[in-house]
Amino acid sequence: VLFSFNEHEPLPIASITKIMTMLLVMEAVDSGKLDLKQKTTVSANAAQMGGSQVYLKEGETFTVEELLKAVAVHSANDASVALAEMIAGTEDAFVSMMNNKAAELGMKNTKFLDCTGLTDEGHYSSAYDVALMSRELLIKHPRIIHYTTIWHDTFRDGKFDLDNTNKLIKRYRGTTGLKTGFTRAAGFCLSASAERDGTKFISVILGAKTNDERFSESARL
Repeated sequence: VLFSFNEHEPLPIASITKIMTMLLVMEAVDSGKLDLKQKTTVSANAAQMGGSQVYLKEGETFTVEELLKAVAVHSANDASVALAEMIAGTEDAFVSMMNNKAAELGMKNTKFLDCTGLTDEGHYSSAYDVALMSRELLIKHPRIIHYTTIWHDTFRDGKFDLDNTNKLIKRYRGTTGLKTGFTRAAGFCLSASAERDGTKFISVILGAKTNDERFSESARL
């Protein structure tokens, strides 16, 4: 750790939560439990997620890769739940897996209540813990960088635009990801990763006041 400030303070983290969701998805893919080309049918539960979404409809079918891309680029809540259900059967069972993984990684100030970050009350992590799960995802599953660095793509055969919420991809040379988050309670959050001259860095900003501040402060760090 090169610089830290209030790094162990438990805070709401909004969609930064999806780093753990992506970590468990990539574990399932890299272990052979899931295949990127495997298809799933969207449940009523996944289709009714609010917030950032790709407007999945109950009964539609998508591949793991399409849903993963929607999560990594567009921070889609509905796609996160669809993937969670694919892996664990229910979102609740998936959340148990998330908390078990957090314990395994030594994330002492973290508690997950959902796989999206839509819950603010009682769902929290710390900057240090976010860095731990970010590192695990990037080092163990580097394929995720292919998705977290996409600036623009489409979903549903070109009918829906996916635009990356992480503006550092365009603004900061060497950016490899990773995930933004925002709710009123959490403020503007960003776990950013970059690589230059073979050295990899992660910076975590939680509770920034503005969208621009989280990017400028991350770049400065």
